[in-house]
Amino acid sequence: MIFRFLLLSDEAEDFKREIQIDADATFFDLHKAIVKSVDYKEGEMASFFICSDDWGKEQEITLVEMNTSPEEDSYTMEVSVLNDFLEDERQKLMYVFDYMTERAFFMELREIITGKNLPEAVCTRSVGNPPAQFVDFDTVAAVSSPIDIGENFYGDDGYDMDELDAEGFDGLDHAPLPGDEEY
Repeated sequence: MIFRFLLLSDEAEDFKREIQIDADATFFDLHKAIVKSVDYKEGEMASFFICSDDWGKEQEITLVEMNTSPEEDSYTMEVSVLNDFLEDERQKLMYVFDYMTERAFFMELREIITGKNLPEAVCTRSVGNPPAQFVDFDTVAAVSSPIDIGENFYGDDGYDMDELDAEGFDGLDHAPLPGDEEY
């Protein structure tokens, strides 16, 4: 059985990749196929997330073992088989390739092709350029807008900076905390 995935990016509108891979392959095999299809540097942290229909992250499959609590199941790409996690067409996934800024490819299992096998993953469609693998934080800082603390700060047209004293909100330093008998 073959899975056909479509990858999209919210950073590059003309970017699309289609990857076909055997259903018995691992998420690590899919990870390698994605990295190769976008010509990214190997060895960077990455994770897959199985998502709900509205892109809510449900199950994480990491590149390396993470120290998680014993109450949570932990899955790594190298031992997690695609077929064990994916069974329906239109299943949504995220492939987070930049942990620092949570940048990701949005993926959908577009088709399940039965009766065929693939020895290795294949990028069957490549359109547009992928987003840069790493973000230049100086560029992001220069482009991001400063916080507006004008008249409409917190949506209050009557907000007055003079309402704050040097120590914080006036009067709070005189109120006892619950459980305090003396202040």
